[in-house]
Amino acid sequence: MERIVVFTGAGISAESGLRTFRGADGLWEGYRVEEVATPEAWERNPELVQHFYNVRRKAVLEARPNTAHLALAKLEEKYPVTIVTQNIDNLHERAGSSHVLHLHGLITKAQSSVDPTLVYSLASHEIRMGELCELGSQLRPHVVWFGEAVPTMGEAIGICRQADIFIVVGTSLQVYPAAGLLDEVPTHAVKYFVDPQATTLSRQSDIICFDDKATIAVPKIVEKLLA
Repeated sequence: MERIVVFTGAGISAESGLRTFRGADGLWEGYRVEEVATPEAWERNPELVQHFYNVRRKAVLEARPNTAHLALAKLEEKYPVTIVTQNIDNLHERAGSSHVLHLHGLITKAQSSVDPTLVYSLASHEIRMGELCELGSQLRPHVVWFGEAVPTMGEAIGICRQADIFIVVGTSLQVYPAAGLLDEVPTHAVKYFVDPQATTLSRQSDIICFDDKATIAVPKIVEKLLA
């Protein structure tokens, strides 16, 4: 049976109302990335970083999966499907996808600030200052910040190497190391790329491009694959 691997980025979540991490002005919700999304920012002002992600987490919990998320989940009716996502939201899971690998963490969880392998579920949208892990260290968002290693990258590479069908949605394939996953996909695999500028951004001639938004193009691809 053909194995499908889907690689998703911020574009698919943006259609559920979640802002992409950096706007045209270089700011994320009014903050410079260096102020809220680096280990140095956490060392300098943990209260600000905590507040920033508490607000983001609330937005994630209020957002709803869109037709692209729901269509990708529907693929499991016929295929083994793994989603590798750069997104820190849980919209794929809430849409019904069973196998989701988060490259950059999951905002709905917390982790120890001294041991990133200690990860905890959250009962609310907030992590409060003073909430500690079992080692007595402050809890922080379960998010991979700029300057930190991507711990699941090796697993993601292994998944991509098994793909018979590879679908890229909502990411420009311009940011490394995640963009390098396309190079790990077998040459025999059928590749789809969904982005309003897919044809312009595509680096390989064998990619089937859909120059459209995820909510429009993904249901069409899924319908074709399920036919």
